[in-house]
Amino acid sequence: MTLNEIEIKAANIQTVKAFYANVLELPTTQSDNKSIRIKIGTSYLKFMEDSKNPPPAYHLAFNIPENKLQEAIEWSANKFEFVKKENEVLITNFENWNANSVYFYDADGNILEFIARHDLDNAATEQFNSNQILNISEFGIVKDRPDIYGKYLIDTYGLRLFEKNHNSETFTALGDDNGLLIIVKTNRNWYPTETPSKASTATIKLTNSGTETVLKITE
Repeated sequence: MTLNEIEIKAANIQTVKAFYANVLELPTTQSDNKSIRIKIGTSYLKFMEDSKNPPPAYHLAFNIPENKLQEAIEWSANKFEFVKKENEVLITNFENWNANSVYFYDADGNILEFIARHDLDNAATEQFNSNQILNISEFGIVKDRPDIYGKYLIDTYGLRLFEKNHNSETFTALGDDNGLLIIVKTNRNWYPTETPSKASTATIKLTNSGTETVLKITE
């Protein structure tokens, strides 16, 4: 599954634009006073400003080459701070997923993640740079019953459970290493932060088994 475009809300377009364009060095394909569309490898991330009703924190993960996590940490050192544990950058080892991740925040308080998935054949030889932020590989959806909502998406759109994940009533993952929908229970803290998950709106354009689908996520 691939996540082609994610559209979400932002409290302030200008601060979001400054972060993604200047800090992450990602190209902007469309921008005005109320919206911005950013190219993230093969995916797009679009923000729509809603300053009157600021959204809760979203969660997105970006695939990077499976051999470049340490270089990504070094590249980011003077740009922003990663989530730390005991004053060291927290590198999470997802043993069942055969992946390693680091986490950080964007300018709107969204929880972002660089993830190196070692089962993907995407190792790179050149020094890490923004071109190696390959795609949006995860998007978080918040529902009271993740397992039931996951079954709804499976039955309605033909999506599949992520076979490497231990799916449950509080955490369900659909898709594969290229693209995942992470469905978490309301008020479950976004790992590895103390930020509770809250339902929010989003539009997800994805391709699953050759079929393009648009999901409208409501609160």
